[in-house]
Amino acid sequence: MTVSKTSTKSSATGTTTKVAAATKTKAPAKKAQPAKTVTAAKKPAVKVSEAKAAPKKVPAKPAAPRAKKAKSVPAEQRRNYIEMAAYYIAERRGFAPGNPLEDWVQAEAEIDRLLAEGRLGG
Repeated sequence: MTVSKTSTKSSATGTTTKVAAATKTKAPAKKAQPAKTVTAAKKPAVKVSEAKAAPKKVPAKPAAPRAKKAKSVPAEQRRNYIEMAAYYIAERRGFAPGNPLEDWVQAEAEIDRLLAEGRLGG
C-alpha cells in the first residue's frame, strides 16, 4: 500500500507547486508458506547408560539347554548303541582287566542321555 501526501508550496515568484511529501511503501505481506512435511528421521542410538527408563525384567534362563524331544528307537537299536559304547569304554581303558558289567552300565547311562537329548537316534 502506498501513501503519498501532497502539499502546495509557494515560491518567491508566486507560483504554487505541488510537491510530493514522503512516500511510505508498505512491504507486501508475505504469503504463507505451506507447512513442510516432517519426515521421520532415524532415532539416534541410545546408550544403556543414558537410558532413563526402568530396567526390564529378564526371565531366568533354564539351568541346562532344553533337550530335544526324545526319539524312541527300537530296543534292538538301543542295545546295539550300548554294546558299541561299552566296547569304546573298554578300549579307552586299554582293554585292561576290569568289570564288563560296570562298562555296560556306564554305556547304558551315556546312550540314554544322548537319546534323551535327541543327539542320537535314527
